[in-house]
Amino acid sequence: MTATMPATFDIVAIGNAIVDVIARTDDAFLAEHALTKGAMQLIDTAMAESLYADMPAAMEISGGSAANTLAGMAALGNQCGFIGQVADDQLGKVFAHDVRALGVHFTTPVRAQEPPTARCLIMVTPDAQRTMNTFLGASQFLPKEALDRDLIASAKILYLEGYLWDPEQPRAAMRAAIDTARSAGRQVAFTLSDSFVIDRHRADFLKLIEEGLIDILFSNENEIKSLAGVDDFEEAIAAFAGKLPVLVSTRSEHGAIAVVDGERYSAPAAPVAQVVDTTGAGDLFAAGFLSALLDERGIEDCLKLGAAAAAEVISHYGARPEADLSVIRDALFA
Repeated sequence: MTATMPATFDIVAIGNAIVDVIARTDDAFLAEHALTKGAMQLIDTAMAESLYADMPAAMEISGGSAANTLAGMAALGNQCGFIGQVADDQLGKVFAHDVRALGVHFTTPVRAQEPPTARCLIMVTPDAQRTMNTFLGASQFLPKEALDRDLIASAKILYLEGYLWDPEQPRAAMRAAIDTARSAGRQVAFTLSDSFVIDRHRADFLKLIEEGLIDILFSNENEIKSLAGVDDFEEAIAAFAGKLPVLVSTRSEHGAIAVVDGERYSAPAAPVAQVVDTTGAGDLFAAGFLSALLDERGIEDCLKLGAAAAAEVISHYGARPEADLSVIRDALFA
């Protein structure tokens, strides 16, 4: 596949536009609002708004899987664009400000009507337990008419977040984005996101692979086994190794592997003094891997930078890097 024009962006991602709202609370607050300590639940508009109103002073940090990956890639110096749906409200403005402050191009038109911008309301109790309440809101209503097709065609890689394949409108938008990217001679990367997404859309994902529409597939060990419908990791890898130009699978503390044009590579997990919060580990692994790939480094180096970026993000709370990833990269490849 040959590109039809020079690329002006390294990557454009399509994903959920979510703001994490983190507040310190106590067990009494959880009981008052009937929240199950340490659990994650999906909530509706009414509960999202009432719970947000009742929360004490909070820290608001933009999130979303694909957006987290772009945060890492922007920190590594890549030219990034993001397509995702926010509403015309306070948290929509927070998300737009945060993603643009990273240097990421973001011009998706805001949604004027309900529901409001997606948010994950996180209550942290004194024992460090995190009780998460996720409202997917406007992010689930990204129409294909909102796509910037010129932006997609201008990027070397189109990166798609599996979580967003679930709702109908974004799924149609991502199918259209794939067509645009392929017509422009660009690569398409896809992250499987979660086993529950695979359970609902396995046939779709298998068809994308069979039709050669995915160039780079990201998964973790459980996801690739779920996609293959087997219990053995090696059997799952073998099922797809010959069907994808690049297959990447992470294995937590056991490192990661990549199969590229039939050849297998591996790298150990990067050392971490203390694992604080594993949220965003896969997102930042993808950031490091893709950034090194765009720099035309070898696949082992891609795996190593992915592991290093993941190690940084699990060493603190939150799914965005705090340390300078470019410094970590330069030390890694010195």
